[in-house]
Amino acid sequence: MILVTNNILAFNKYGKEIEVKFNEETLCELLFRVRDFVHSGHKLLTHPLSGSVKPNETCFKSVLISERKEGTDFESLKIIENSIQLVKNFQKYEIPKEYLKDLREIDLTLIGGAIRK
Repeated sequence: MILVTNNILAFNKYGKEIEVKFNEETLCELLFRVRDFVHSGHKLLTHPLSGSVKPNETCFKSVLISERKEGTDFESLKIIENSIQLVKNFQKYEIPKEYLKDLREIDLTLIGGAIRK
């Protein structure tokens, strides 16, 4: 599995255990990057909008994808496209800097459960 993330905490915690593709970017940019991986044959292993945190309430996300490329998985493509559209539809607002640490921790906790499985 490969972890695609914009969360430095996820990169720091899992970078020595699994392959991590980290980039400091917006949530929407991250989803476009995940979509590029899906187009190149990777399959989603976790939902891009997992958890109960709404897309406009966080700026950090970690998504697991398959390591192996097996051709385009149309279910993964449908999920990532719908996720991108949903993020685009949410009203954007500036997240206060004092919340960023907590949002990173929430994302780390969510993806940690998936990685342990």
